[in-house]
Amino acid sequence: MNHPSEQNNMVFIIFISIVATIGGFLFGFDSGVINGTVDGLQAAFNSESIGTGFNVSSMLLGCAVGAFFAGRLADKYGRRSLLLVAAVLFIISAWGSGIATGSAEFVVYRILGGLAVGAASVMAPAYISEVAPAQYRGMLTSIQQVAIITGLFVAFVSNYFLADIAGMSTEKLWLDFEAWRWMFWIELAPAVLFLLALLLIPESPRFLVASGRIDEAKKVLSRLYGEQTGITKAKEIEDSLAADHHQPRLSDLLDKVTGKVRTITWIGIGLAVFQQLVGINVVFYYGAVLWQAVGYTESEALLTNVISGAVSIAACVVTLGVVDKIGRKPLLKWGSIGMAVTLSIMVYCFLQAGTDANGDLILGDNGALALGSALAYVFCFNMSWGPVMWVMLGEMFPNQIRGSGLAIAGLAQWGTNFLITWTFPMLLAGIGLAGAYGLYAISAAISAVFVIKFVYETKGKELEDMQG
Repeated sequence: MNHPSEQNNMVFIIFISIVATIGGFLFGFDSGVINGTVDGLQAAFNSESIGTGFNVSSMLLGCAVGAFFAGRLADKYGRRSLLLVAAVLFIISAWGSGIATGSAEFVVYRILGGLAVGAASVMAPAYISEVAPAQYRGMLTSIQQVAIITGLFVAFVSNYFLADIAGMSTEKLWLDFEAWRWMFWIELAPAVLFLLALLLIPESPRFLVASGRIDEAKKVLSRLYGEQTGITKAKEIEDSLAADHHQPRLSDLLDKVTGKVRTITWIGIGLAVFQQLVGINVVFYYGAVLWQAVGYTESEALLTNVISGAVSIAACVVTLGVVDKIGRKPLLKWGSIGMAVTLSIMVYCFLQAGTDANGDLILGDNGALALGSALAYVFCFNMSWGPVMWVMLGEMFPNQIRGSGLAIAGLAQWGTNFLITWTFPMLLAGIGLAGAYGLYAISAAISAVFVIKFVYETKGKELEDMQG
């Protein structure tokens, strides 16, 4: 039976985890809001498909930079400090994206938002894994993905209603501003809440130990786990760091004996890259465009996004319940297999489709099968690679190299995300929907092999016991 103080501490740990995941919510909202604004951006800034691809994907360049530097700077200034910086950037980006009058100005604000998303994407799971007890770590870190999907879902719903009230995303809404501008401004409320809530949570105890602030770390650990356990834990963390007690640095990712990059780093990069190569963000960023390409109206396409968001949340909730029981590796493996199958069915539907006078695909009898497969694919991703990749990255690296490992993996994840998002409009014009989705299906199949051969289980292990 739990000691009463332990139960109180658990409430505190859950509170901390929820505050950290508001960053995940903003990450999702910021990524999803663009989905309903593509028409507005094209009309306002007169951009062509490569330009639109860049307006949509420009934020991802900021994400790659934000993830890399947040991982590094968090080792110097702290996990919470970096989340505070991210909150301020979210506020600036939400306001600026809505007032932008030209492509260049818009891209600058989106890149600032990207820096925030990149920082939040690696720091929230790292922070949660550094405060959560081992037996609940998978579940608490998975809340990050639920928050991301909820953010996406809320963005889709708010886009849908704002476009509906105005008549079209390009029409004027309140105060004589177009609806698409309001789509960005809605984000100001959760961004301000994030900033204020971060002031109520402590710094990561593992960061404090690594910085030599042992007494502060003991105070935080005592609040988290009770006094006795807190003192023992501080000692364990200290023992797990480099023998010479140097500050974490990028060169820690190299094996001291061979001088080569540690295997754990390559596994982290592999997880980060495959999470994007399966094409999930094409569904998120271009969902409305995809369904309009197969004959849906703007309103029907936006509604399909809302359904897809609801399916995603349901899948994440399933993972919350099982990730600490059945482990990380089985979820990743079966998720990969499920995605390979459902993507292949979508490719079949696109290959069977006819075209109309405008060259748009007509799915005909396969329409329901294509939509069903797309939703099944979204479900497979969000019960496996969506949450579990972030859980793994937050916990698999030893304490000494967690910040650096996350920096490199985060850079790889967002760099691949940028590549997939930027190339999709070009693939669509070149090899069509079937060709593009064929590439994602092959990647999903290869990711299953990668998991079976290289990924090892981290369920229930203390962070101090992670081997690198």
